[in-house]
Amino acid sequence: MTEVKASRIEFSDELISFIEKWKNKQGNLVMVLHKVQEEFGYIPRDAAKEVAHLLETPLAKIYGVMTFYNFFKLEKPGEHNIQVCTGTACYLKGGVDLIDELEILLGIGVNTVTDDGLFSIESVRCIGCCGLAPVILIDGEVFGKLEKDQLPEIIAKFRDK
Repeated sequence: MTEVKASRIEFSDELISFIEKWKNKQGNLVMVLHKVQEEFGYIPRDAAKEVAHLLETPLAKIYGVMTFYNFFKLEKPGEHNIQVCTGTACYLKGGVDLIDELEILLGIGVNTVTDDGLFSIESVRCIGCCGLAPVILIDGEVFGKLEKDQLPEIIAKFRDK
């Protein structure tokens, strides 16, 4: 008989302390989920289960909040998550065209990850760089006033990291 070991996720001491601090405060769930996503880059299922256990909250309620707010990621993003701004200024100046081109270049759609786990594409509402529209953000680096033909060079820069 083969023994199956349940996969458990480990929270940092800082995260556990944060959860304990917020455990009995109203509105705690969103704050805790933000902190969990900050630690892992997304919210793995085992992390959601652990949050449910630590907050003594049904897992269904945890998932209800995670799926209601589109900020929370349920799937692990690529090592380099490409956030394409589709706020008003970027939309009007070609943000959607950048998404279309990235999908072609990487062979994936929005909210999916390349087979090698290196890249993912995400559409975001506003990065706050409207004067640089259209804008993408990769690993905290802003690329503005973009044209589609600049994307292969930008992707190559991160592929080589």
